[in-house]
Amino acid sequence: MLPKYVDIMEWVAVNIFDFYTNLNEFYGVISECCTQQSCATMSAGQTLSYTWINQDRKSVHLPAPTYIDYVMTWVQNLLDDENTFPTKSGELLSPRTLPRSPASMLTVTRNARARSGNDFPPSFPSTVKHVYRQLLRVFAHIYHAHFHHLLHLRSEPHFNSLFAHFLSFGREYELLEMKDVRGSASAPVGISQLFDKWREMGILEG
Repeated sequence: MLPKYVDIMEWVAVNIFDFYTNLNEFYGVISECCTQQSCATMSAGQTLSYTWINQDRKSVHLPAPTYIDYVMTWVQNLLDDENTFPTKSGELLSPRTLPRSPASMLTVTRNARARSGNDFPPSFPSTVKHVYRQLLRVFAHIYHAHFHHLLHLRSEPHFNSLFAHFLSFGREYELLEMKDVRGSASAPVGISQLFDKWREMGILEG
């Protein structure tokens, strides 16, 4: 839920930072088990391996640790970029200037934000959706290939809590595409079963 008088762009940015930081820490815990040999592809299901778009705009298969390193480096660079994630605090907004729903984040204009300092760029909504998709892929790989390592470390309750929050926030603010959660009939994403189970249990809405 959006806190009162908080700019929706800032709220999304802060949560993106938290998701990235926490996911990066979890991956650091199991990174020794995610090697070029054990995870030769960025697998996320029995028949699904993600590909990376290289500089030549070609889809290439990468070992999971390489893929994840590319993702985390890319996200960190975005977070460090003042033109993408401005860090100057904005003014407190009045209820009349706040977007009326989370979905309206995608159509918020500069006039509706009444910010001081740097504004979020018009491309911010599409950028954070791309970030969300890539972070989801890291979650999906960890669940598929390394969940037993989390069980061994007794870290699965914390990881499940983080992922449930990630899914809930992504759906509320329209950052998450269900096709990315489910995959296709021929290449389903492993986490889709977990998503459905959590919906049945009432952990996730809708």
